[in-house]
Amino acid sequence: MTTLRILFISCCMLFVGCASNPMQTATNQTLERVSEDKTQVVFMRSSFVGSAINASLYDVTDGDPEFIGIIANDTKIAYETQPGERVFMVVSEAADFLNAQLDGGKVYYSMVTPRMGAWKARFSLWPIRNDGTSKFNTQDKSFDKWIRATKLVENSPKASQWFNSNVDSVKAKQAKYWPVWQQKSEADLAKRTLNPEDGI
Repeated sequence: MTTLRILFISCCMLFVGCASNPMQTATNQTLERVSEDKTQVVFMRSSFVGSAINASLYDVTDGDPEFIGIIANDTKIAYETQPGERVFMVVSEAADFLNAQLDGGKVYYSMVTPRMGAWKARFSLWPIRNDGTSKFNTQDKSFDKWIRATKLVENSPKASQWFNSNVDSVKAKQAKYWPVWQQKSEADLAKRTLNPEDGI
């Protein structure tokens, strides 16, 4: 990558990607337990790289994107849903996905991580394991730090308005990148799946 391109991308991150997050800070910052007939996924983001760029999260289990929220750096979003097989999507310059097999009454965690795209940061969703076998796991001493350092945010009318204004772009990226996801090997998909035992 040339020095000129690096400088250009940096400028894009500083001036184009610095949109304020339309989400609102949750009044109660405590992550509540869920009932046995529900499950919860907590999406967290904490990284210096791409910190100026926001990403949006969706439940695409039924095909159409169900808006979860917009995640900025050093924030987290708690999403309550039905147990079973789910598919989640993160969108910025591109789209990426996370498979999930969720048990009722449990809380699961996923890390939203940036990677450099053509003009700005793209994002991926990674499962946070509950057995200490992966980079992101609840046994890591960093886990408690991620919980403490990220601010719980929730949807607002402004965030919903943003989604309504951008839904066509979101669907276009979903249609473009879902076939790419489906072409991944079974081993790669296994690495990008929340398993029932990952819940707490």
